[in-house]
Parts: sequence; structure tokens; C-alpha cells
Amino acid sequence: MTWSSAEAGLLARAVERAPSVHNLRPWAVEAVADRAELYERAEAQLPRHDPTGRDRIISCGAALANLELAVCALGRRPETVLFPESARSGLLASVTAPRRYEATDDELSLYSAIFRRHSYRAPFSSHVLTAADLRELLGGGDGAEARVVTEQDSLAELLCYAGRVLRDDRAYQRELRAWSTQFPEPLPENSTLPWTGLVTAHTHLPDARTLADRLAREGLFVVVTPDDTRRDHLAAGAVMQRTWLRAVARGLVGSVLTQPLHLHEVRAGFIERLNLPGFPQLLLRLGYPVTATPAAALAAVTARETP
Repeated sequence: MTWSSAEAGLLARAVERAPSVHNLRPWAVEAVADRAELYERAEAQLPRHDPTGRDRIISCGAALANLELAVCALGRRPETVLFPESARSGLLASVTAPRRYEATDDELSLYSAIFRRHSYRAPFSSHVLTAADLRELLGGGDGAEARVVTEQDSLAELLCYAGRVLRDDRAYQRELRAWSTQFPEPLPENSTLPWTGLVTAHTHLPDARTLADRLAREGLFVVVTPDDTRRDHLAAGAVMQRTWLRAVARGLVGSVLTQPLHLHEVRAGFIERLNLPGFPQLLLRLGYPVTATPAAALAAVTARETP
């Protein structure tokens, strides 16, 4: 098959709505003949925030998840090859769709959620997600998996330490100020953990006990991969996005933290103190928005998805 211009536009719109570090959108998608190709834009660099480009590839993994769901929504079964042989550098994935396919209700639900997902950086409502609620959101793929975090005390100590280091890192803060003019919304002057996504010079850092209490009222996942290669980072981004979309489809909101994991000692602390079987790539926090009860959130989702 060959993509029509309308189909190519639908794929591009879905990819455009993927989350990305500093809203850089470090990808490019091309619908060429019978395939859609996802490329990394390596020029989208953040030397202090993302020195190895790990977050950039995680962002591309989220874009790939959106691309595959959009192909499903078009009535085709996506067949994805990661890091295919190509004369062009930066090619991360090639998606073909040779066969007609009836998307499942779950796939259509996730595709619809792409256009409602946003980063929610505020306290959640008082309704705490149960262990059963969190298990329903679990998923994995290509070796990456989302795991529920229950060690709030250890996590709070690690996040407090990371916050202090990043707040006092002058080079990091200069880069953050330079990029902040390009954010869709200005960085809050008096943000606080865990709700701030980026630790600025003005971020309030609570004591570990206070932060642990706050974390106990959140649904927390860590995405873990067996290795730490670019393929693992791409898989982590895809698992993160599908987990997040699954949450949005159930009326939840969320946000992602990667910043602390760029500190080697914090990443090592995650592995040891959270007893992880691999490499932690990101932390995903989920909950109900403060303005909605679970019943109201479900009613709103149902209303939006009714033809």
C-alpha cells in the first residue's frame, strides 16, 4: 500500500502529540511509499540536561508508540523494524502496514487518548489509586517494563538529593533559563517537589519525610530496561507512552521525571534501593486531576468518546 496525503497527515499529527524533553520534538517522521520512517533529530541537544541523548531517544520512543497506534486507527497492522539498515543516518524505526486490520477497542482507546494527554504538574485529587488500579495500567514491550514504585521513603531521599544537586548546578540552570523561553508555559517561580518537572533555582525542596508523604498519595511507576542501549531507551519511551495513554483513557493525568536519573549516584540508588532488575529510565506519576472525582473523570471520558 501507499499512504495517501490524508493518511500521512494523520500519522504526522499523532506523532506530533508525543511528549518530549523540553518540548523539543527531537524526531522527524516521513511517510514514504509503503512505509513510515521515524528519524532522530540529533541536532536537538541539551548538553547539561541530557548529555548522552538518552531522553531524546526516550522521546522518540513515545513518538513511535503514537505512530503505531495511528496505523492501527487507519485499519492497518503495523509491522515495525527498529534500527533498520539504511543509507540515511538517524533512522530509528521503519513501520510498514501491508495487511488490513481491525483495531481493537483498547488500541482505539489509546489512539483517542493521544490528543488528550498532557503533562499535569500539580497535586492530584485526594482519591488515591489502589494497587489494583495500578496493576491495570502495567505493561511492557521489547524488554522494557513499567513497575509500580512502593518504596516512597527511599524514593523521597533520592529525589531530595537530586533536587539539591540540580538546583545548585549553575551550568544546568543557565541552560534551563535559555530553553525556558521556548516552553509552551513559563516555568513556575516557586514550584515544589514532586510536582515540578524541572528543578529551577527557585524550586522549593521539602524535607524527605514531607516528600515521602506526598509520594504515598501518588501512583508511581518506574520504567526499567534490561540494558542501557539506544534500543532500550526507544523501548522505554514506547512503554511509558502506552502506560500514560492507558491512564488517560481511564480519566487520569500524569507527568514524567527523567532529570534525577541523569545523576549517576541517583540512578545507582534507584537500582539498589528500589531493587530493580535493570536500568531505570524514567519515573511516571499518575493520578486523578484535582478538579475531578473518579466518577466524574469516567463520565467525562465516556462523553468524549461517544460518537
